[in-house]
Amino acid sequence: MSWSILFPGSRRGAASLPQTRLKGRSLWDDAGRRLLRNRAAVAGMMTLLLLVVLAIVGPQLSPFAYDQVNKTDVWFAPLQHGHWFGTDALGRDLLVRLFMGLRVSLAIGLVATFVSLVIGVTWGAVAGFIGGRLDEVMMRFVDVLYSLPFIFFVILLMVTFGSNFILIFVAIGAVEWLTMSRIVRGQTLTLKQKEFVEAARAAGLGRGAIITRHILPNLLGPVVVYVTLTIPAVILAESFLSFLGLGVQPPTASLGTLIANGAQDMELAPWLLIFPSVVMVVTLMSFNFIGDGLRDALDPKDR
Repeated sequence: MSWSILFPGSRRGAASLPQTRLKGRSLWDDAGRRLLRNRAAVAGMMTLLLLVVLAIVGPQLSPFAYDQVNKTDVWFAPLQHGHWFGTDALGRDLLVRLFMGLRVSLAIGLVATFVSLVIGVTWGAVAGFIGGRLDEVMMRFVDVLYSLPFIFFVILLMVTFGSNFILIFVAIGAVEWLTMSRIVRGQTLTLKQKEFVEAARAAGLGRGAIITRHILPNLLGPVVVYVTLTIPAVILAESFLSFLGLGVQPPTASLGTLIANGAQDMELAPWLLIFPSVVMVVTLMSFNFIGDGLRDALDPKDR
């Protein structure tokens, strides 16, 4: 005699019990949770978001133009006559120039990093996946470029083709891809031995399809981490070029040009050096905190 005959309501009661489904979390969901638990990374993201908003809307909200010259407002100290951060030797408002300089530096950092990302990922993925003699030739070319001093190579491009805003993107991005290509190549050499790549080969997929569909998506973790660490390096490189007079040309401002101008007048107007330097440090630290947080969140060995 079955249990359901003795107790007719038992089956209906069992059927009415809620079905509990366990939903697994993907790698990105788990990484996002780990990233949000990192207080330094969260603070870096909030600070960077605030800086981006100020760089975008700050110049429009200021009553002064970033290139507005006023000979009667020369070297005003902070909080004098409506100039919150003071003025420079030409009477230009430092706050609005700081907003504009932050906008230019962030734009150079993002665009130059994107250029290095495209070149480096493509170069490293092709070299690592195809291998053989092509890999040797491509990586020896990278070694030759590595042997050239970074700043010398950028200065050579700037002197040869002239100093303009677009060339700064290309010059810095054209040399920052070297490390990216090596990282991507090393990861590709590991990934191409995996079973899913062998299955893709067995299914008849070509090299281009395997690289775009299987290799590149699995490189997102280390690439994203390196991008967050490349942006501050690019901003620092642009600031150094601007400090030497080879970067952004006046009246356009960047953090590097503001620091260079502030260093010249630091004895008479120290605020011209202090405020841009503080913004530069805060920006670089924000990117570094985000990069460290992403590295810890995406590290499979730290789970």
